Amino acid sequence: MDRTVGRLWFHFSAVYLITAYICSLLYYEYDYISSKRIDYFCSSKPLFHQFTILVRAIPASAGRNISDSVENFFTEYHPSTYLAHTVVHRTSKLRGLINDAKTHYRRLVRLQSNPSQINSNRGSCFGLFRRKVDLVDRYGKRLGDIEQHLRLEQSQVSSAGKEVPAAFVSFKSRYGAAIAMHMQQSNNPVHWVTEQAPEPHDVYWPFFSSTFMQRWISKLGVAVACFLLTALFFIPVLIVQGLTNLNQLQIWFPFLKSILTITFISQIITGYLPSLILQLFLKMVPPIMECLSSIQGYISLSDIKKSACFKVLWFTIWNVFFATVFSGTALLQLSLVFEPKTIPTRLAVAVPAQASFFIAYVVTSGWTSSLSELINLFALISSLVTKPFSGNSDEELEVPSIPYHQDIPRILFFVLLGITYFFLAPLIVPFLLVYFGLEYIVYRNQFINVYAPKYETGGKFWPIAHSCIIFSLVLMHAIAVGIFTLKGLPLASSLLVPLPILTLLFNDYCRKRFLPNFSAYSAETLIKKDRADENDPTMAEFLDKLVTAYADPALMPVSFTATADSLRRPLMSTAEG
Repeated sequence: MDRTVGRLWFHFSAVYLITAYICSLLYYEYDYISSKRIDYFCSSKPLFHQFTILVRAIPASAGRNISDSVENFFTEYHPSTYLAHTVVHRTSKLRGLINDAKTHYRRLVRLQSNPSQINSNRGSCFGLFRRKVDLVDRYGKRLGDIEQHLRLEQSQVSSAGKEVPAAFVSFKSRYGAAIAMHMQQSNNPVHWVTEQAPEPHDVYWPFFSSTFMQRWISKLGVAVACFLLTALFFIPVLIVQGLTNLNQLQIWFPFLKSILTITFISQIITGYLPSLILQLFLKMVPPIMECLSSIQGYISLSDIKKSACFKVLWFTIWNVFFATVFSGTALLQLSLVFEPKTIPTRLAVAVPAQASFFIAYVVTSGWTSSLSELINLFALISSLVTKPFSGNSDEELEVPSIPYHQDIPRILFFVLLGITYFFLAPLIVPFLLVYFGLEYIVYRNQFINVYAPKYETGGKFWPIAHSCIIFSLVLMHAIAVGIFTLKGLPLASSLLVPLPILTLLFNDYCRKRFLPNFSAYSAETLIKKDRADENDPTMAEFLDKLVTAYADPALMPVSFTATADSLRRPLMSTAEG
């Protein structure tokens, strides 16, 4: 008995030691990333989004269009720093026309480069030749009509009637842009709402026309949709839970009793199959969350990815960890909210019981995801399946970007498993070490040789990782309190109570110490950078480019006519003489 108690006190010491070690790592990592973020900003060349803000909810003025209102407002209240502005227009119809024109252009290229594709006319070779010429002429004529319609629509969109009450406003200095962004511009706080502009190629154009109320309603609708998705996901979770319980499986399917008595088959069904099924269902979650984030009114692709990353992370923690640990109904899980005092004891009973499942989950989801990432298995299968049915078979391949909203939640979930299970089931630690070793090797190769970033994140995903690790520590403390209570060590449970409080205080200190550097740069940094650029001879040229940097791509001139004319030239030339 004394030996068992001594082991429990050893686990008690391990909880304190690992908490102190992880918190020290979090502090130094937060400090390191924060300083690197500032160093990157100070060493970077002038970028358009550093001098630009987005202004929304521009109030309508009688006798003035949006452009004139913006010009008058910022000339009056920011006369020394204001440079120029670009009003946003409704261009959804233009984007559809441009996509249609690109589709016809690709068909023309395919007809010209691959004659064997046009084999519907099974007559003579002259019939095939004439058929191809007719198709080229038809697509070329259609392309010319679309291009003419596109120019007409562009001229109409540029009129005041197509303006959206939003504009990109550029300033002569970074400090001037920061002052305009952080100050309330109007006595009515829902008018002249400002935020930092993204990089020009990071702008997500479709949702600029949404008003303040529309964005608020869309966020509420997305929250409801996420809740419903979480509730619906209980169905595959219950299926997985049933597969892990052999007795329950025999009750559901009595005709399988003879097969389930075979050891090899029962081990596969209860060990490997549940985590595999769960992983297949989880593959659908990131695209759904990305779609939901895209309708919340975010103006940049990076903000959409960041929002989707947060949603996928907490969806995974709730539906994979808690829904699996508490092997019951949704009502049982909701009862934890109304009976918080029972959470530690329930966790102490339920979490260790699922250790074997999560070890299998690390192997099936973690190891296999690392290897599939190396060969891009899902992208390869998708390409092989969809390319024969796609009309864009000869379109130039696009270099993939880092799928933050898929990879970061998965890695952080395995961090949570490692923190919560390191003193309950140490056997999971070697499997996690192998997983993180594979991730390091694979992603080092992917970052260097495969992925090309579409935008600079500047370390903005780190606060999400920090919050998740803090949550994992507090969860571990709750489980430890419950376990020591069940084992009859009330003194150890009482001594652990201050630990989550100290952890949350540490998190609050880190948020106040480092998090402001992730939302904005200090006046010290901005002014030093602006003064350093005063002696830069290229700044005048940069500011000239800044005036038109945020023009909507749909309003830019698009011409396929010259290429189309070359595609309609005779396929066979006749030589004289």
